[in-house]
Amino acid sequence: MNRAMKKLEPPDTHHLSAAIGWLELGNPGEAGVEVARISGANLEHPDVLNVRWEVCAATRSWEPALLVAETLVGKYPERPAGWISRAYALRRVKGGSLKKAWAALRPALEKFPKESTIPYNLACYAAQLSRPDEAMDWLHQAMETAGDVERIKLLALADADLQPLWERIRAW
Repeated sequence: MNRAMKKLEPPDTHHLSAAIGWLELGNPGEAGVEVARISGANLEHPDVLNVRWEVCAATRSWEPALLVAETLVGKYPERPAGWISRAYALRRVKGGSLKKAWAALRPALEKFPKESTIPYNLACYAAQLSRPDEAMDWLHQAMETAGDVERIKLLALADADLQPLWERIRAW
């Protein structure tokens, strides 16, 4: 955690909690209203940035989502969420691609070796790039990192990105 980071306090904590609640209820519009009520001094707090990204993602506003994720990576490079979110947005922005997402996420693997979402997402990207053997290797790594083979297997069997691998995954 960035030592110079200011602790969030009311009313900003209330607005952030309300935004999270609205997101959980499937209402990103109201979540965005709550985020807009957070003081300008706290708009780049990492927890606020994460919620801002979630609002953008929920509304498929990929360009703003990418900007928020870039801020997260730039200001808080020790937090894996920024790296994961940036790759996710890079896949979806105008001019983005799976290759750009891959290139943005791959360096995060060494920085966050215990974060199972990173090899899982790399598996998704590899599968969509028609690299099934590599995708299976990444999926195995995600399972090992998570320490929960069944949970990752269930996620993978529900993930359209990994559909090309479903037969192989079921055979495990």
